[in-house]
Amino acid sequence: MTELSAALAAAEGGAASSGGSSPLFMYGFLALAVGAFWLMSRRTRKQQQTQQEFRNQLQPGDEVMTASGMIGTVVEVESDRVTLESKDGSSRTQWVLAAIARRTDPPVEDAPEDDAAVGDAQRIAGANDRVIDVPDDLSTLDDRRDDGGKPRK
Repeated sequence: MTELSAALAAAEGGAASSGGSSPLFMYGFLALAVGAFWLMSRRTRKQQQTQQEFRNQLQPGDEVMTASGMIGTVVEVESDRVTLESKDGSSRTQWVLAAIARRTDPPVEDAPEDDAAVGDAQRIAGANDRVIDVPDDLSTLDDRRDDGGKPRK
């Protein structure tokens, strides 16, 4: 009986030492989680800093878009408020500086084109203007092929 109890105790002792979780694994997992959290917060801080620098550089005359989608021209910048004017100049609205999302580029005016310099885009657009007659059924098609091969039967 003592031999059996000694064997059971040895087996339980061996299972307890190999079946338990290693503190090294827990510390490694914890370090990985802390590192991931630090990287994500660092990226967020950089984005916030970039936005803050953009908002601090706003000048009257800049065309901007708010976070809600309104596009207007900056008329006046106060400490934490921006006055925007609509495109037609009929209305002015005040916005909190944090509501300005980004600067918009004014529309580019088309330059006059030379007749001699026709670009690929114009050639493609001209090719798309040609009318292609597509029949409703195959009975009106002739047996000729465009590639010079034998007629289809």
